[in-house]
Amino acid sequence: MKISFYVRYHTQPGQSLQVRLTVQGPGGAQSEQVLPMEYLNETFWQVSVDVPGATVRIRYGYTLVDAEGDLIPDGEREREIELTERKGGELRLLDTWNDANAVENVFYTAPFQQVLLSGGGTGVPGRQEGSYTHIFKVKAPLLQPGEVLCLSGDGDALGRWQAAKALPMAREGSWWTVKADLSAADFPLQYKYGISNGEEQEHLRFEGYENRRLEGGASRETILVVHDSFARFPANTWRGTGVAVPVFSLRTAGSFGVGEFEDIKLLADWARQVGIRLIQILPVNDTTATHTWMDSYPYAAISAFALHPLYIHLQRVAGEQDAPLLEKYRGEQERLNRLPEVDYEGVMRCKWEALKALCAAQKDHCRQEEGFAAFFEANRHWLVPYAAFCCLRDHYGTADFSQWNGQGVYQQEAIERLGAPGSEHYDAIFLHYFIQYHLHLQLKEATEYAHRQGVIIKGDIPIGIYRHSCDAWVSPGLYNMDMQAGAPPDAFAVKGQNWGFPTYNWHRMEDDHFEWWRRRFGQMSNYFDAFRIDHILGFFRIWSVPLHAVEGILGHFVPCIPVHRVEFDQRGIWFDYDRYTRPFITDGVLHDTFGQAAAQVRAEFLDELSPGWYRLKEAFSTQRQVQEHFAGREQTPENETLQTGLFDLVSNVLLLEVEGSNGQEFHFRIDMQATSSFRDLHHDTQQKLKNLYVNYFFRRQDHFWKHEALKKLPALKGATNMLVCGEDLGMVPHCVPEVMQELGILSLEIQRMPKDVRRTFFHPADAPYLSVVTPSTHDMSTVRGWWEEDRAVTQAFFHRELGQEGEAPFFCEPWINRAVVQQHLHCPAMWSIFQLQDLFGTDGALRRENPHDERINVPANPKHYWRYRLHLALEDLLQAHEFNGSLKNEIRASGR
Repeated sequence: MKISFYVRYHTQPGQSLQVRLTVQGPGGAQSEQVLPMEYLNETFWQVSVDVPGATVRIRYGYTLVDAEGDLIPDGEREREIELTERKGGELRLLDTWNDANAVENVFYTAPFQQVLLSGGGTGVPGRQEGSYTHIFKVKAPLLQPGEVLCLSGDGDALGRWQAAKALPMAREGSWWTVKADLSAADFPLQYKYGISNGEEQEHLRFEGYENRRLEGGASRETILVVHDSFARFPANTWRGTGVAVPVFSLRTAGSFGVGEFEDIKLLADWARQVGIRLIQILPVNDTTATHTWMDSYPYAAISAFALHPLYIHLQRVAGEQDAPLLEKYRGEQERLNRLPEVDYEGVMRCKWEALKALCAAQKDHCRQEEGFAAFFEANRHWLVPYAAFCCLRDHYGTADFSQWNGQGVYQQEAIERLGAPGSEHYDAIFLHYFIQYHLHLQLKEATEYAHRQGVIIKGDIPIGIYRHSCDAWVSPGLYNMDMQAGAPPDAFAVKGQNWGFPTYNWHRMEDDHFEWWRRRFGQMSNYFDAFRIDHILGFFRIWSVPLHAVEGILGHFVPCIPVHRVEFDQRGIWFDYDRYTRPFITDGVLHDTFGQAAAQVRAEFLDELSPGWYRLKEAFSTQRQVQEHFAGREQTPENETLQTGLFDLVSNVLLLEVEGSNGQEFHFRIDMQATSSFRDLHHDTQQKLKNLYVNYFFRRQDHFWKHEALKKLPALKGATNMLVCGEDLGMVPHCVPEVMQELGILSLEIQRMPKDVRRTFFHPADAPYLSVVTPSTHDMSTVRGWWEEDRAVTQAFFHRELGQEGEAPFFCEPWINRAVVQQHLHCPAMWSIFQLQDLFGTDGALRRENPHDERINVPANPKHYWRYRLHLALEDLLQAHEFNGSLKNEIRASGR
């Protein structure tokens, strides 16, 4: 049988199109083909193929190949044709290219189809009988219950534009379809889709824009399938409200001093009560590396797949039969649950002890469960090495696998033997299987419960992996272990951030089509409907910090086009290698940095090059060496000041030499203009260097970074049907919003972090529809906390954004907090998401007294203890009728 593919797409010079086919035979066997298409005219690309007569089904999709070879798939995930009814003749598929950035595509992601829009549009039951020449297919995501899509147009076959004679369409999956016999029609013919209020079709509301037009004719030997993508009705009318809170921050009467997966159910009950449709959480992967509070950092996972034992609900594991095993912990549970903050070590100590006892009691029964066997087989690719990693971590007393006496290099066969039933370590390894199984059950049950309340769950996927993690142990080649990921300086971390994670070896990951990432997304889709890509800028370029640096200030972007030595000559800049690449240290710099301690620093840490000019001694030439030196000294404020000052001396450079370039290629040090090294240069040299700096950071890289992102993000986004949101904050290249829009990834908009550098504040009313707006994130102070940080800034906000006259109140009064929430609720963005603390801030009786106790993280502090807990239990929140009623009314009034 011959199948001809036609797709409407107006290409640019250098672009071409492909069609990807998955052909399925009667036995389920599949084969895949990629067919280059031919340019037909300015409107269509075309290709024909003969398929075997036994073919049952064909799934297909189109891909744009741009001038640089980047592959950009169209946004349609459900192009499929059944061939069981037709064995001869020709089938012509007339498709409309589906831009991935089309708003309607969002409504075909899992959260909308399975929860938020389930039940919309009833359709007409049954199939149409009789002969036909054309099949019309179209999508209309926002139909209301009881509404039916219809087709009307020229001629008798399409009802002559009369509502009563329009062809009602049948709902088949995501598509609305209708068959029509147009053998007697006059071509070209015009048509439109419309919405009726039921089978009577007394009222038909036609789609907007000009009439659709169908060229050609009709033949009994040819069936033409017309895929019209989306019916043309407003698609930006759906808006929702979300709440953001870490799971560990939840408080209930029955939890164990920390929020647990079980507590998500009560939060979902509250969300439904007030009209909130989304719960956003922080990463919940296992971070157990040291068995100390340092593991409280949720972005340092030892596995990108395993869940954290912190969140397990012991009573659900024990059940009635083993409940007595938990009696000994009841007193400690109550003590921990009364604490204002999470005692991470206390909670984990009790849970580990209890879980070992429960596993010992239940392991035989657990191994025989069908559910456990299915879980193990579906997850063994990560579960077996993860359990072995945890066992070896505890055996050697460290997660640093380089210290594991011959087991630091992962060997699959050896690890399989280590975890085999009957082995010496099997019980210790099975403990982790047992815990992960119960965590899986509890999180799955919690999210399914939320779905029944009409609430979706949004997860968070960290940009990095922990250096001493199972992922790095198993596949070190996927990561650049000699570098550290971080972020350049911003208002919240003036010296940048160094997360310590290895960066990704994208070239290696591309070799298997990003298999690790696709598995990671697939694992998340077991539990989550949407997810936030932490630091999506890292898919364009990552801030890479050498191992010898402690602060992020000494990093540079990777990949990145460096500055070549000849560019300085071309711009008339005298190139002085030592002056530009070595720390600039003079008596004046020492006085400004250390004050009265300058003499001590000269004597202990510096060599004098010439009168008044110095260099760091070899033993202190890097920040890491300085840190290691002061780790052996008494921890005093004076020593802390000396260490920080020496860090500043090390970073007081203008250029960072590219390793292996023999002094020919360089990266500019970020914030070069702020260094005393730069300020000491002649004004003319400053201006020329500044111009080259601007070219390096803001011009030459943009197209290059776009190309890098398009090699990764389309493949990764296509691996899941979750709703994808990106955290696009910080030093954002121009190409980032362009690529995110092109791929239909929602942006993040924050009122106090405008992306337009000319503005002090971003106004929620200016938000694009495909975005998430929020007044604060977990990395920031709450609205109330921010109000007290800078009087001049809040005074400006009081006048410009709130439209108030006079002096701003010193404290953020409830009406101010409420006004900020209202601005976000009434904005045009698809999602308005609030930290729960910011919602509490609108109620003077309910909120915490000190807003600074509500902050979750301080990014400038790499050793921050993540321990924030709600100050009231969710049971009490459900009974806060005045607050809940007010919030419900606010959400309803906003149309969300």
